[in-house]
Amino acid sequence: MKTLVLAEKPSVAREIARILNCNQKVPGGIQNNEYIVTWALGHLVTLAMPEEYDSKYQNWDATMLPIIPEKFKTVVIKETSKQYNLVKGFLKDKNVKDVVIATDAGREGELVARLILKQAHFDKPMKRLWISSMTDASIKAGFKNLVPASKYDNLYYSAMARAKSDWIVGLNVTRALSCRFNAKLNAGRVQTPTIAMVVEREKEINSFRPVPYYNIYYSYPYKNKKINFIYEAQNKTNSENESGNTRIYQEDILKNILGKVEKTNPVVKEIISKDKRKGCPQLYDLTELQRDGNKLYGLSPKQTLDIIQSLYERHKILTYPRTDSRYLTNDMYDTIKERLRAINYGNFTQIINQINTRPLKNTKNIFDNSKVSDHHAIIPTEQKPNIAALSSMELKIYELVIKRFLAVFLDDYEYLETKVIIDINGNKFTTKGKTEKNIGWKIVYKKDVLDDEEDLIIDLPIFKKNEVLLNGKIETKKLLTTPPARYTEATILSAMEHPAKFVTSTNAKTILEDTGGLGTPATRADILDKLFTNGYLELSGKSIFPTSKGKQLIDLVPEELRSPLLTANYETRLKKIAEGKEKDELFIKDIIDETKDMVKEVLNSDSSYHHDNITSKKCPECGSPLLEINNKIGKSLVCSSQACKYRKMILRHTMMKCPNCFKKLDLIGDYENGSYQCSCGFKEKTTTFKERISEKKKEMSKRDIANYLKKQNNDIPKDNPFSDFFK
Repeated sequence: MKTLVLAEKPSVAREIARILNCNQKVPGGIQNNEYIVTWALGHLVTLAMPEEYDSKYQNWDATMLPIIPEKFKTVVIKETSKQYNLVKGFLKDKNVKDVVIATDAGREGELVARLILKQAHFDKPMKRLWISSMTDASIKAGFKNLVPASKYDNLYYSAMARAKSDWIVGLNVTRALSCRFNAKLNAGRVQTPTIAMVVEREKEINSFRPVPYYNIYYSYPYKNKKINFIYEAQNKTNSENESGNTRIYQEDILKNILGKVEKTNPVVKEIISKDKRKGCPQLYDLTELQRDGNKLYGLSPKQTLDIIQSLYERHKILTYPRTDSRYLTNDMYDTIKERLRAINYGNFTQIINQINTRPLKNTKNIFDNSKVSDHHAIIPTEQKPNIAALSSMELKIYELVIKRFLAVFLDDYEYLETKVIIDINGNKFTTKGKTEKNIGWKIVYKKDVLDDEEDLIIDLPIFKKNEVLLNGKIETKKLLTTPPARYTEATILSAMEHPAKFVTSTNAKTILEDTGGLGTPATRADILDKLFTNGYLELSGKSIFPTSKGKQLIDLVPEELRSPLLTANYETRLKKIAEGKEKDELFIKDIIDETKDMVKEVLNSDSSYHHDNITSKKCPECGSPLLEINNKIGKSLVCSSQACKYRKMILRHTMMKCPNCFKKLDLIGDYENGSYQCSCGFKEKTTTFKERISEKKKEMSKRDIANYLKKQNNDIPKDNPFSDFFK
């Protein structure tokens, strides 16, 4: 009799099989005399669509809404049905005595496995493997500490309740919008509030009117540079200028101040020095790491997630990435020294030696069981990295995690802040400087991103109280107030994680912070990707803009669906279900009642929807006008009728490089009869282009060169002190 181990992905299954000494490959699995290791491909089973219940639902008809199944059905996903059938075969095998669920340790991973087991009517004993890293030690420890799968039943109920609620709300409101406005419009409890945030920001920017204001400086020469003392109002002089404010909005006030301070020598009135310290930012969770990936390297959240997933699964040098915690559990304290040994290479050696000179820091800011739910923060594993095997971007993301990991075990950054106040004929001017006392954790970053303008060291002269300053001059700058910045992929992630500022109720703000905001760290990247692909948002440079479709959608959806509070309330209750404090049936009943109200509101709306991307071309299948859709993939023609499925790709962005300017080429038409074109004017038929490329391939390619260099690098010892020189 054998134990079946069900992993979520083939790569994870291969690692588990290796640890369990399974080396006999069979279709869909790897086995030995004791275990069979098989895998899903993400979800193999999902909730059935309406047409699976009744063929009448194939037509989107408003009179049939809302669609509420009496009992939810599940179906095998057609694209991955072959793998499901192989897994089902193992589950039905009379020689299989039990199963170990080894899917990702989280709500969604639990759902992946349970849906497969339920669909196959599996009724034998089930155990759960719960691990946070893919190292050999972690997998071995996990198998020694298997627990009954029933321990995670409530997590499964919560996951299923989430899936059902999204099905009920998303499907019904989407169909209601599409039927009422004859357009392909999507709505959901996470994606709609995300669009709403971008739309609201765009309204703020468009309604913003810049206001001119002035700053007055006393510019004091010192060591070939200027020390600028800025004017600060001492009394309320107008509605915009309170005590401590440096801005002057009225010209008559400006002239009055200038009349008092010009041709008058300043006197040093006060020198205030304070010892200050700044703690290190906390360890990375997924969202914070995605933010830095975008901010530093221009990576989309999805790209960063893929890289971290590779570092976790393939290279096994990072812990589980899909986490929302920035803390470690208390029992991990004893593993830190081993992790430090694993990352002891290159420039990190000196810092690690510094950490090892004294007892390892053990504070609540790092180790706190109460702040860890399913998974702890992202940190390096105990496995030594093979740096040569990492791509350049994998190395950058890995070293970001290393830097943060090292920084939290170093001292606070300490400095002496000095504020100098001068008086010019009764008017107050100030400047600030600082002197570093202990560089602390900033030694890890040096001049990296964490050093913002406020952190720049100002080399102030040594002033004395009542000293008269000579040789300076008064300067005035006219400036304009600026609108709020548009969201980037980094800042929209922050807004999704902390949407509390978009609601007014104090209680609502608390709920939003407690529930982790919109979506989860694991889903936010995919949600943003869908919003770009479906044409609700678009990127211009790094800035995110709402499209006309996105703006109109927000005007058409029910108000409660626009607010992040809906998701917060859902997540609060889903958490209670996972903790066994609430029944999922009651939650679903309330969701159904809310959905009925939202569908009714949409269908009774007197608003209208206008396509701004309509073309003069007609759909060859139904005759309706075609819409031109632009997204990250390229350009498509899509039928405007929500009942028609016609879609044709007319332009595709490719990875091919222009031979003239080396920009990426666009493909017009198909690969057989189309042509490649570039913004520089280059254009060539695909057949001619392929012939030229195939001729060029006979020469040594870039890949050949890269492989040759990689082979050379592999011959250089990784711990060689001259490795940076060889690189």
